[in-house]
Amino acid sequence: MPELTSPTTDLHKSWLDARDDWGRGVHQDGAGLRDFDDVDSPEGFARFVQRLHDEDKPDIEPEPGRVNTTYWWITDGDTVLGGISLRRELNDFLLEQGGNIGYGVRPSARGRGLAGWALREVLGKARDLGLTRALVTCHVTNDASRRVIERAGGVFEDIRDGRLGPTRRYWFTLQAERHNPASAA
Repeated sequence: MPELTSPTTDLHKSWLDARDDWGRGVHQDGAGLRDFDDVDSPEGFARFVQRLHDEDKPDIEPEPGRVNTTYWWITDGDTVLGGISLRRELNDFLLEQGGNIGYGVRPSARGRGLAGWALREVLGKARDLGLTRALVTCHVTNDASRRVIERAGGVFEDIRDGRLGPTRRYWFTLQAERHNPASAA
């Protein structure tokens, strides 16, 4: 059964297995991995995990060009299957191409509905944080991600071209769940 797991050093080996499934140096949407991260050594991995947690803290000013972001790993038991992130606001770049939510599933775990499940879970978390809308994007050639977004209810707005290439943009309207007193009886 999949879960959203807060990044932890306990999953170092499994995270490395997932990274190697992607391929070293390959961008992993939703992972928060940057070129300078040393994830191979236990100490470097601990710094990476701490940075991911720090980026979630609203009292810590994000790096220039970044926004506060929450990261989760998509896991099944102690196996890391992917990652997903929620950016609580949009800067100019994220509004054009990056969106509020980014996700990626390791190649060997694709085709199992994990991305759709994780996206729906994080849309609920975004709503719980008070976001009223969320932007999710994908490259125009990524048909699998397009289908995930559309199946989750994303409303297509447009295609924009930028440094990531042509990007499809979808909006989700997040409404607070309403309590119906009649259904509680």
